[in-house]
Amino acid sequence: MADYLSWSCEEVAKWIESLGYPQYMACFTENRINGRQLILINCSTLPRLGIIDFEDMKAISHRIQELLETEEPRWNRSIALPRRDTRGLFLEKKSRTGESADSLTYSQFLKEMDN
Repeated sequence: MADYLSWSCEEVAKWIESLGYPQYMACFTENRINGRQLILINCSTLPRLGIIDFEDMKAISHRIQELLETEEPRWNRSIALPRRDTRGLFLEKKSRTGESADSLTYSQFLKEMDN
């Protein structure tokens, strides 16, 4: 899986800085956002980290989705469709800590989803 899952808080902050947002590095380090927690960050969680500029929130959220290779569901998406794509659901499981999350692979996750 992707390297970002093993990023430390400092590595996440450096990545945020590389996006052009050095002013938010402390928001990520002080809130201890590592690579696994980055999976859970979106426009609705950024204000809790101290990021309240709407344009910055949209841009950072978009860049996180690019990094994760996921897409947030559109507001007009049918409720009959799954809430998230399988990669997003897998990453949500990987955001947790513990032996089962550490050892879970994408192929295992897909098998579990089929059952």
